Amino acid sequence: MKKKPIILSWSGGKDCTYCLNKLLLGGEYEIKFLLSTMNGRYKRLSMHGIREELIEAQSKCIGIPLRKVYVFGTSNEEYEEQMGKMLAELRSEGLDTIAFGDIFLEDLRTYREEKLKALAMNAIFPLWKSDTRLLLQDFIEKKFVAYTCCINDGYLTKAWAGRKLDLQFLEDIPASVDCCGENGEFHTFCTDGPIFRQPVAFSKGGFEYRPLEIKSVDPADSLQKEEVRGFWFCDFLPF
Repeated sequence: MKKKPIILSWSGGKDCTYCLNKLLLGGEYEIKFLLSTMNGRYKRLSMHGIREELIEAQSKCIGIPLRKVYVFGTSNEEYEEQMGKMLAELRSEGLDTIAFGDIFLEDLRTYREEKLKALAMNAIFPLWKSDTRLLLQDFIEKKFVAYTCCINDGYLTKAWAGRKLDLQFLEDIPASVDCCGENGEFHTFCTDGPIFRQPVAFSKGGFEYRPLEIKSVDPADSLQKEEVRGFWFCDFLPF
């Protein structure tokens, strides 16, 4: 049976990486591109803060081409305009389906589905309603390697930034925090695993704190909670 060509929304973190692994094992889809949103001013992945060079390195180590949407401001209008242009381009190439690694945020799923429907495109959610603790445990057992790159200090302290996702991480994470950070508690950067031809070469840099006023350009990010004060970032540096 011929595989259906699709796009995978790519943040560089554990959920999209685990999602990609599941799609590849399923054999139903051919992932033609990874699709990432970049802050064009700082050349970093929106919200996660990962350098563009490292997202490109992930793409090369995995062996799937990367397409990038650049956004220079913080308005939803600019984000949707630039993303719309990219999706129209991909649609013209015969691609009408995007896969997302979202797990249980209903409003986020609805947002994605409605925006894609307006462009005659579809969304699929291979990890939908997965048990996040079991998902992270399987991620670790499958020998994927990932680190926290962004910590929401409404939920976790600076000490969690730059930490490796291992069984100790799973044991230590507070009961009030989702194991996969699905509520925006933390974001991650994946550097190795079964789908990588070779590990992503990087080193850990310093830490930076950004107050809540610095927001994601992606209106789908569900991070605006009253208790949130800001975000700790661990800067990862390419070799």
